[in-house]
Amino acid sequence: MTAGTILDKTRTELMVWFEAAWHVTTAKNGLSAQTLERTLGIHYRVAWTMLQRFRVAMVRSERSQLSGRVEVDECLVGGVKRGGKPGRGTDKCIVVMAIELRDPKGFGRVRLRHVPNATKETLVPFVRQVAAEGSEVITDGWTSYGDLASHGYAHTRLPTKAMAAPPHVAMPGVHRVASLLKRWLLGTHQGSFQPEHLQSYLEEFTFRFNRRTSRSRGLVFRRLMEQAVATAPVTEADVTGGFDWNQHHNL
Repeated sequence: MTAGTILDKTRTELMVWFEAAWHVTTAKNGLSAQTLERTLGIHYRVAWTMLQRFRVAMVRSERSQLSGRVEVDECLVGGVKRGGKPGRGTDKCIVVMAIELRDPKGFGRVRLRHVPNATKETLVPFVRQVAAEGSEVITDGWTSYGDLASHGYAHTRLPTKAMAAPPHVAMPGVHRVASLLKRWLLGTHQGSFQPEHLQSYLEEFTFRFNRRTSRSRGLVFRRLMEQAVATAPVTEADVTGGFDWNQHHNL
């Protein structure tokens, strides 16, 4: 019955998988592999691999694009390093974010991507993948977003350095997401991650953020298990060196 799912050929008891999924979805901020190891009494490597497989299952292949008014920006995540380059030239990990804005206030869904740089060749394809054509895309004055209008978007540029309002007021959505993401990485995972695994953490954060208003943790658990059995097998080898997200669901 587990053939063709992320549970394919697992040697871990199914009840352990179910209990792990329950803890993953009911813990407000999730849990690290070390915490899961202590909670279930299993080996660390087993706990880590289970979490990595669940993170792959958290991405629905049929998820729809963002629409309406969408803010897009980048943030930097990673350890503190003194004396390095500031801003987009840093050697920290760059995460590009897109979030729906609701009227009259509030936020909708989010998408996050770990990118190698903040060039036009990287940022524009991200926007085209996650935001539906015809959406209003709101960015800062960064030149790499300059030709979004030619791809069917209503592009609104807010050069935050030239505006009287501070960045978190001019573009509240992406700044809220960046703050929550950094706090989550630091609190749940002690700020420790390997760059090759960062996208997996971003997908878990996305899964949680987009279901933040759910009134029932049980329904979130059910959704994760539904997606787990609808996701193709993921082996330990697939996740050990960092999952190939470029080949998964057309990311």
